[in-house]
Amino acid sequence: MKILISNDDGYRAPGIVALYHALQQVAQVEVVAPEHNNSAKSNALTLHSPLYVRQGENGFRYVNGTPADCVHIALTGLLGYRPDLVVSGINNGANMGDDTLYSGTVGAAMEGYLFGIPSIAFSQTEKGWAHLDQAAQWIKTMVLDMAAQQWIGKQAWLLNVNLPNKEAGPMKPAKLCRLGRRHAAEPVITQESPRGETMYWIGNAGAAMDDGEGTDFHAALQGHVTVTPLKVDLTDHENSGYWAQNVAHLNALVP
Repeated sequence: MKILISNDDGYRAPGIVALYHALQQVAQVEVVAPEHNNSAKSNALTLHSPLYVRQGENGFRYVNGTPADCVHIALTGLLGYRPDLVVSGINNGANMGDDTLYSGTVGAAMEGYLFGIPSIAFSQTEKGWAHLDQAAQWIKTMVLDMAAQQWIGKQAWLLNVNLPNKEAGPMKPAKLCRLGRRHAAEPVITQESPRGETMYWIGNAGAAMDDGEGTDFHAALQGHVTVTPLKVDLTDHENSGYWAQNVAHLNALVP
């Protein structure tokens, strides 16, 4: 089994180091990760400046770009082979609900999925990297089970997984969840620069709005591992009939 690992916290982050050491026990593993923290970069690709690949002191290769850049470069020439699985993480903090639209962790995994490779984004529900080894060992067990079930290396799929920061001992059972929703983000924060200009800082994410039973927010609050299958199709199929009427009305007005 060949696994490509990336993340959005940077190639030195404790999460990716723990993930590498766990998975290299059971697979051929390569790391291609951002040089610096690239949180909230989503699926962004760098198109207007050159990218460089270098090797860090820990042996990991890093790129002066986004998480999606790292996976894209790896899969389109750097590796020289097609991995069976793309894994992103372990992220420093949760990626649930609306977070998945902004997350660089999910963006890296999604890039693998877009290339037709099974891909998983892993995050810990709390920041601070507590009990990383426990999370990494759980991930190793999950990957081994998926390989035994022959889910890896064939049809592409995309999973978003959040793990509790739990001390030694068995995790609570994993729960298959849908994404919850957050309230709108908190107001932008303004400051004055030393030159008298106004600086703007994006506010914190909003609190959970849809966090009922069945959501990733609810399961994580109960201490479970959350597993959410994702898809890239953003088409609003449910309301396509409504929009078909609007388009037909528009066409009737246009000469």
